[in-house]
Amino acid sequence: MVANKSILKDVDRVGVEKLTLTNFRCYETAKIETSLRPVVLCGPNGAGKTNILEALSYLMPGKGMRSAKLSDVTLLKKSDSGIVPASRLWSVFAKVNRGDEELNVGTGVERISNIEGHYSERRIVKINGEQAKSQGELGNILTTVWLTPAMDRLFKGGSAPRRSFLDRLVYAFDSEHAKRTASYEHSLKEWTKLLKEGSKDGRWLGALEQNMGEQGIAVAAARREHVARLDKFLNPDEKNVFPRAKIKLDGLVETWLDNMPALEAEEKLKQQFFNARRLVAMNNNVSPDGVHKSDLQVFHQEKGLPAETCSTGEQKALLIAIVLAQATSQALNKGFAPILLLDEVAAHLDEKRRDALFDRVCNLNAQAWITGTDVDMFKKLQERADFFHVEDAKLKRIV
Repeated sequence: MVANKSILKDVDRVGVEKLTLTNFRCYETAKIETSLRPVVLCGPNGAGKTNILEALSYLMPGKGMRSAKLSDVTLLKKSDSGIVPASRLWSVFAKVNRGDEELNVGTGVERISNIEGHYSERRIVKINGEQAKSQGELGNILTTVWLTPAMDRLFKGGSAPRRSFLDRLVYAFDSEHAKRTASYEHSLKEWTKLLKEGSKDGRWLGALEQNMGEQGIAVAAARREHVARLDKFLNPDEKNVFPRAKIKLDGLVETWLDNMPALEAEEKLKQQFFNARRLVAMNNNVSPDGVHKSDLQVFHQEKGLPAETCSTGEQKALLIAIVLAQATSQALNKGFAPILLLDEVAAHLDEKRRDALFDRVCNLNAQAWITGTDVDMFKKLQERADFFHVEDAKLKRIV
């Protein structure tokens, strides 16, 4: 299905109209105001463009675009003792506009002291001045999808990055998916540790296997449902600029769900973990099969080739096609598109595909934050976007 203006006429525009950073990466303080249109950030490499996109990614649950530790995000400064954090506390504040609704969203680090006087840090979230119970509440306000240069290698190497990519797409439709995935992985880690330590606590091992069975099937089911949902929107656009991507899940548990009821698959998964106890305890390199090994396979349908064998440009185009399908699906199913964070997205794209991407973003009624070094590459967005020059952690609006 093509993302055109007619099918998206009732989609609300969701965007950040004011962004404020404090002690975040290279910014002691920074403020950006937008008109809710796409935002283009241009400037030399190392100027701080990607840091702004990373800050926006913290407006969603999770570890952000770079999966950084909380302590690694804070601004660093020179001192007599070397390079030290300017402050352990950083924050990101945004005024979010969603249709006729305005919301103030903030996130950052809070220091907590214990009885011994030691400090720990945790991330907190505030919505309209009230502290949220969990990061998950952010997902009810807006969602983000990002493309970064590191993702140009998504189709090569191990399955973990592709699995994480798919899970982030699922989060937009299933706010509990992140909790289930984390619960499964935590239980798997604890179960493996107990076996390596020689634990004979069958009751505790059984409880972990019970949880892995329940959560694992729920995770696999959510992934299968979302892959089917995305597939409806992976048709080429009317000009056939982006290739037709075919996606499918490759995993043992997903295969079970193709052939048996969920409850039966759950029992089978629990039994598989039970049967693997002895082998895992004896061999440090053994891990039983499960949703932690599932893979997202992507194909260039017109050429009949797996994505990893395609050219760099084709791989980039396939990835963009998936992100656009995600944005279209979300816009039609939830009534608003995600905020798109597109870091150096123009690299490896010819002018035809670059212009088609910008047209699709505008037709989606989506706010995209796009970085690049050459402002001329974004001439298709003139009069349709807010432009800023970024250099030495300073921003200046380009009129």
